Amino acid sequence: MKKTVSIFLALGLLAIPMSALAGGGFDAFGYNYTARIFVGAADGVDRALDGAVWGDPTYANDHLVMKWSRAWDEARFNGADWTCDAWTDNEWNGMVPGGSGETWHYKIVWVGPEREDSPCWREGGYVVWGEFEVILSHGTMGGEHLWDVLAQPAGYGGY
Repeated sequence: MKKTVSIFLALGLLAIPMSALAGGGFDAFGYNYTARIFVGAADGVDRALDGAVWGDPTYANDHLVMKWSRAWDEARFNGADWTCDAWTDNEWNGMVPGGSGETWHYKIVWVGPEREDSPCWREGGYVVWGEFEVILSHGTMGGEHLWDVLAQPAGYGGY
């Protein structure tokens, strides 16, 4: 009897995540907007499964995990003001069949039009996309580990 109950309990626990997947949390491209995450081949990040990322096939087969904050989500998709709480985290893994052979991890935060003069700015980062700062960038390329950026502090909410 205990064994039967244990089997049903285990099957029930397996059914919970399976029902979440069946409910369509992730779209065909790899986005789950409810969870604020993208997981999949980089090919889908531009919402076009065409063997390229914004027209470039170099990184299309790389595995990409992107996460973003509620503040990022609200400003990007719902018209809220951008704040220092807006961030995104991108982890690229090109060490997959047909991949680029590179791996990269980026942490990016909103700093606004003031850029280096913003209260959100971290010492040691660099500007990207006009109003954002890369606060961490490191990866591997050609078998070598490279640190591009390690701002201080490099964590989110550290302003």
